[in-house]
Amino acid sequence: MADPSSYRPKPGQIPDSPGVYRFRDEHRRVIYVGKAKSLRQRLANYFQDLAGLHPRTRTMVTTAASVEWTVVSTEVEALQLEYSWIKEFDPRFNVKYRDDKSYPYLAVTMNEEYPRVQVMRGQKRKGVRYFGPYGHAWAIRDTVDLLLRVFPVRTCSAGVFKNAARTGRPCLLGYIGKCSAPCVGRVSAEEHRDLAEEFSDFMAGRTGTYIRRLEQRMTEAAEEMEYERAARLRDDIEALRKAMEKSAVVLADATDADLIAVAEDELEAAVQIFHVRGGRVRGQRGWVTDKVEEITTGALVEHALQQLYGEEKGDSVPREVLVPALPDPVEPVQEWLAERRGSGVSLRIPQRGDKKALMETVQRNAQHSLVLHKTRRASDLTTRSRALEEIAEALDLDSAPLRIECYDISHLQGDDVVASMVVFEDGLQRKSEYRRFQIKGFAGQDDVRSMHEVIGRRFKRYLAEKEKTGEWTDGQEPGQESGPDTGREPGREPGEQLKDDEGRPRRFAYPPQLVVVDGGQPQVAAAQRALDELGIDDIAVCGLAKRLEEVWVPGEDDPVILPRTSEGLYLLQRVRDEAHRFAITYQRVKRAKRFRASPLDDVPGLGETRKQALIKHFGSVRKLRSATIDQIREVPGIGLKTAETIAVALAQAAPAAPAVNTATGEIMDYAADAADAADTQDGAPGTRADAPGQPVVAGAPDERRGQET
Repeated sequence: MADPSSYRPKPGQIPDSPGVYRFRDEHRRVIYVGKAKSLRQRLANYFQDLAGLHPRTRTMVTTAASVEWTVVSTEVEALQLEYSWIKEFDPRFNVKYRDDKSYPYLAVTMNEEYPRVQVMRGQKRKGVRYFGPYGHAWAIRDTVDLLLRVFPVRTCSAGVFKNAARTGRPCLLGYIGKCSAPCVGRVSAEEHRDLAEEFSDFMAGRTGTYIRRLEQRMTEAAEEMEYERAARLRDDIEALRKAMEKSAVVLADATDADLIAVAEDELEAAVQIFHVRGGRVRGQRGWVTDKVEEITTGALVEHALQQLYGEEKGDSVPREVLVPALPDPVEPVQEWLAERRGSGVSLRIPQRGDKKALMETVQRNAQHSLVLHKTRRASDLTTRSRALEEIAEALDLDSAPLRIECYDISHLQGDDVVASMVVFEDGLQRKSEYRRFQIKGFAGQDDVRSMHEVIGRRFKRYLAEKEKTGEWTDGQEPGQESGPDTGREPGREPGEQLKDDEGRPRRFAYPPQLVVVDGGQPQVAAAQRALDELGIDDIAVCGLAKRLEEVWVPGEDDPVILPRTSEGLYLLQRVRDEAHRFAITYQRVKRAKRFRASPLDDVPGLGETRKQALIKHFGSVRKLRSATIDQIREVPGIGLKTAETIAVALAQAAPAAPAVNTATGEIMDYAADAADAADTQDGAPGTRADAPGQPVVAGAPDERRGQET
């Protein structure tokens, strides 16, 4: 714990002007970013008597080891710079609204030749029209299914579209009338774009004119005794009205507005946002945050506006934003919103009428969200705290291990030896800090030597990072993969990252309180020996053996036995199983690269560009193998000699015979089922941790944990 007086700036050093300030800890990580109309007055509040500070503010200033600031000319610039720094440094003590889910949008890709209607998540793309966000993806699909009857816009992927264009046959939606089938030329690109424009206009709220137009056409068809066409138009009108009923009118004057409500207590706050377009609720989303310091409702609203509109521009920022309390001062925030939109934005508190009634509804949603979040979190915190305390007691640790790292070795009969490192903090996964290693020093099934090498490499890097005080350099270990486990897991959330002076992630600078290895006494001894060789004596080590779920500690002949109902044992199992999953996933990826080599790789003088052109032209290697030399020559860039070489090479490379399951007679793909082979692990290979001796199907979910084993 640092004394704030040790890094307090001298009197007169802090300017009395607008600016943004950063607090850093002893590792030079940015832990808090703030802005102020007067830096001198604002920073003085942090260096008063600790007893007078809010508990969370007191924790922040005692964690910090230095403070620095940047002067700007206006409060709007301060607001922009604060938002940029929070996004860049991800400070642990800043108010960070956590989405309670990943919100889907209905998107129309107007940037493509044939626009496509689809569900999209994540960062918005240029040239795509978005509607939402919606609470559930199925709600979008239900709406689209109704509208496709009237606006038969393409919804298929690029691969399906190209395949239909090549074969001349549309997909099922084209046959049943829910796609205009531009892939086979039923409509031109211009006609299909007009359909997409009409679809977008309808979703944007311009519904009345289009329905009146359809009603007029229906009446004309009935008068001309074209009853089938009139009936079809009647059904189209009914489909549109059903789609409109899904978003009832809440504001009669067709207002475009966002309504933001906040429910809070001393420790946390929940934010709910309703997006109203054309008088109808077009989307809803919610956030929950920890209150870092004593913060007003207006300040919470300001942070919510930054989170909501920081990446938005143009019409995505509505003309009117209704809030429960105004930021102080409100003028810079309004000016910032106007810059994002490109025109004036009204930021105000509704006082009466429909808007006030709707705000009360949003407020009730926010209150319910906070109650639900606190109910869930109370249970989770209690369980995790009890698990960490049980582990500390069983291993005779001085305190609960708030950071746990687990290591596992995986290989296939001595080939492609890899290792994984997973990180749990406060009992939760920190996937942004996962690491994976290639073991290149030796090959074979020696898990003990592999474990010694991995632990040694990891903590050599820790010691090197600990000594660093200057500029970041990569310094990557030979054979170590460069990136963390990113973006492939659903629902993945970024964890806190250690960063250097410039805010870039530092890979190994943060030591754990406990190292867990997947294995028994030999693996634990190897890990402890690696730490002893480096002179590290303040990190505990244990191992979890699969066979009996025994916990081994260094230097002990007998394992520690935790009850099967122990929360501590369950947490160790989760950590070990996650390391096992991460290692096997990496090992399978490496193995698949060898098994999935193309026969075209052996054709001399054939580069990647021409290989891709061949596959694109014929669709597969099998079709290319059956093609004649003249047909191969039709591919751009392929001459007579090259075509003859390709034909000879493919004729000589006979397709590999499929493997057969001798028990069932089922034909199996070796590249996929090789993953079930002997990945040498401690204990019985290929067994489930919570059911020793029971076989595991590759890729099957663990029913108890919901994770792949």
